[in-house]
Amino acid sequence: MLSLKLPQLLRVHQVPRVFWEDGIMSGYRRPTSSALDCVLSSFQMTNETVNIWTHFLPTWYFLWRLLVLAGGPGFRAEPYHWPLLIFLLPACLYPFASCCAHTFSSMSPRARHICYFLDYGALSLYSLGCAFPYAAYSMPASWLHGRLHQLFVPAAALNSFLCTGLSCYSRFHELESPGLSKVLRTAAFAYPFLFDNLPLFYRLGLCWGRGHSCGQEMLSTSHGYHLFCALLTGFLFASHLPERLAPGRFDYIGHSHQLFHICAVLGTHFQLEAVLADMGSRRAWLATQEPALDLVGTVATLSLAVAGNLLIIAAFTFSLLQAPGTCPLLQDGQLEGGTQAKQQ
Repeated sequence: MLSLKLPQLLRVHQVPRVFWEDGIMSGYRRPTSSALDCVLSSFQMTNETVNIWTHFLPTWYFLWRLLVLAGGPGFRAEPYHWPLLIFLLPACLYPFASCCAHTFSSMSPRARHICYFLDYGALSLYSLGCAFPYAAYSMPASWLHGRLHQLFVPAAALNSFLCTGLSCYSRFHELESPGLSKVLRTAAFAYPFLFDNLPLFYRLGLCWGRGHSCGQEMLSTSHGYHLFCALLTGFLFASHLPERLAPGRFDYIGHSHQLFHICAVLGTHFQLEAVLADMGSRRAWLATQEPALDLVGTVATLSLAVAGNLLIIAAFTFSLLQAPGTCPLLQDGQLEGGTQAKQQ
């Protein structure tokens, strides 16, 4: 191990265009790195290092929260707690999938796309996971047992298919139509977020300007922090600030994707605290309003959603593997001499 050398880093003009990031001029890893090189690169300062660690460490935090809650006396035996546990599973999965995507995305152009296909699938399942506790603990009183309440989780499962399919499809337009690709990917994740949070937006509207007089509809402070972090996350993802204003100045620390990761994790943390707040404050009231959760239906919905998202990812992966090597998305060599010299 002492004889291993850290991988050499490259500038933007030394890697194929498919690996370029807006405003990031240096710190790129070799586009044909081995798996070992990818792992070693997480221990040197590259433009991906902070991306890797800002999701690797939170994975263990959310796993710890899951184990502590699930290990509580009688916690797993009570159906009332199951939606929370279902929410925590994809909350552990999505940062781990993102960490792996950023770690191994420099192995080849194909590997890069497949890594992010899996990353998008994990985020889609997270959007579905959010729907379970919201349906169980956070519904407005006037929505309980209504059509929207009954269809809320199944609709979120369908939304996860849309999210995975649209975000994976957007990668096929990254080079020819980067603007379209960004719009599609942003919409793919903004829509499930807006749908999942409909109960919170409705409760917020009911309580707006009413102080503490709205009873069970009152949102906790953690709900507000979560929504603020989500808004900031979307802004950072779409704007590519601050590196767009000063290309090359934030290559290693402080670029938008790193800030995006931090805001996303903080948002999930506050979301967990908000769900716990609703669980506690609304439990007695919900016991008189809502029947116990149907475990069979919950497991069936989650299983179908996982299977469906894996099939969508498999379909896009197969399409990518069948694409000819001349496809711009799969360019794995250096840029042509003329273009490279021009950029140098």
